[in-house]
Amino acid sequence: MNAPLKAFGPIKAVIFDMDGLLLDTEGIYTEVTSMIVERYGRTFDWSIKQNIIGRGAGDLARYVVEALDLPITAEEFLVIREPLMRERFPKALAMPGAEELVRHLKANNIPIAVGTSSSRQSFGQKTTLHRDWFALFDFVVTADDPEVGAAKPAPDIFLTAARRLGVAPEDCLVFEDSPFGVTAAKAAGMTAIAIPDAAMADEKYAHADGILRTLKAFTPSECGLPALEWA
Repeated sequence: MNAPLKAFGPIKAVIFDMDGLLLDTEGIYTEVTSMIVERYGRTFDWSIKQNIIGRGAGDLARYVVEALDLPITAEEFLVIREPLMRERFPKALAMPGAEELVRHLKANNIPIAVGTSSSRQSFGQKTTLHRDWFALFDFVVTADDPEVGAAKPAPDIFLTAARRLGVAPEDCLVFEDSPFGVTAAKAAGMTAIAIPDAAMADEKYAHADGILRTLKAFTPSECGLPALEWA
């Protein structure tokens, strides 16, 4: 079931996370991380994965290396991971409802941005099959943007996106799939709707303004956005 949305005022702009929210990349991260840790006789399972969804690359690598006591550094982990990711990212598919919602908001002149913990390089790889509708975003803010001091759960990415959109943080709606992302959105003073991984417990999203199972469960008119009749 969808958790009820808290009452909030009319929204003037929408900011989307990317991984696991717009694009189905989480399976790629799981596959590659499993491949790496298995080289050292370790197992990457949900007990680890649930704690890294939404983290920036450096933070994620440090957590995995420490949690599984890998005999490599976080920097070495990322070097090993990079070519494996580069090979798989261009095949990433869209999440249900993602393209339709983005096109709807753009057609109705609602300011939209991507706020992602990915780097600019990996953003380009992941969006290979989706160039046309990702081009509709007014701005894309990545973790390595020069104006971003820290990745999520810090609010920098979302605050930078709002500033470039020219919209006050309190008038922005953020869609996120990770608890860290929701934390970042709330720290930025924004409304946050969580669309969690099916395996993630709802309790981890107690700080969200609502929980939906899919973007297609979103009713834009409930927060002052143009109505959408989902296909």
